Amino acid sequence: MTYTTISLESDNGCHRLTLDRQDRLNSLSAQMQEEIAHALSAIEAEAPRVLLITGAGRAFCAGQDLGERDVEAGDLDLGQGPELYYNPLVRRLTALPCPVVCAVNGVAAGAGVNIALACDIVVAKRSARFVQAFSAIGLVPDAGGTWHLPRLMGQARALGFTLLGETLTAPDAQAAGLIWRAIDDETFDDEVNGLVSRLAVAPTSGLAAAKRAIRGTWTATLDEALDLERDLQRTCGRSHDYKEGVTAFKAKRKPAFKGH
Repeated sequence: MTYTTISLESDNGCHRLTLDRQDRLNSLSAQMQEEIAHALSAIEAEAPRVLLITGAGRAFCAGQDLGERDVEAGDLDLGQGPELYYNPLVRRLTALPCPVVCAVNGVAAGAGVNIALACDIVVAKRSARFVQAFSAIGLVPDAGGTWHLPRLMGQARALGFTLLGETLTAPDAQAAGLIWRAIDDETFDDEVNGLVSRLAVAPTSGLAAAKRAIRGTWTATLDEALDLERDLQRTCGRSHDYKEGVTAFKAKRKPAFKGH
């Protein structure tokens, strides 16, 4: 497939998906959503080690492209967007069996914020800004926003952030627990590349198991979480990467993980 609204680079299990509608601040059109879905299918088929999602130009993602919506055309079914695009995307990102890194290179608004929050590790340029823009047009946060926001920043902050529509700086987003780290603009690209390189040679199957276990605790009891930890530990203990990690530790050398 030829991509026109995104770009996808892949190298030995390391994938970089870039939103690229710079004239529209990388806002999400139906075509972009379809291209993202196709790209994820290609990534899933290749035993991924790490996925990086970022934006081209001065924005990460300005949310839904409102230019595609004709509010004068009659009754609109705004449930179709989540049903066809956002919900499947969030489910795929959270279930992908490798770390998903989101590098927020500029403004993230509306669904752009919430797609970032569906990723496992979110870093942002210090100059980046986050805003839940839904209240300005009478809508509810989608793309998992109502689920992630109170769990990451607490109900009081989530409601203030959503209902007031105020903007958070990247340092404020870090302090609130929305993102992992705010990074100086001058070193952002280097630090993101270093983070991706580090994850690309990590024991992927173990990281995927940890991701599954941590994400699963939101709907699990303590007993269920303990049982899942036991089962995942049993599986990981039979992997090549576990044996390699222990052998390398004993030999005082750098491990050569294969991701399985």
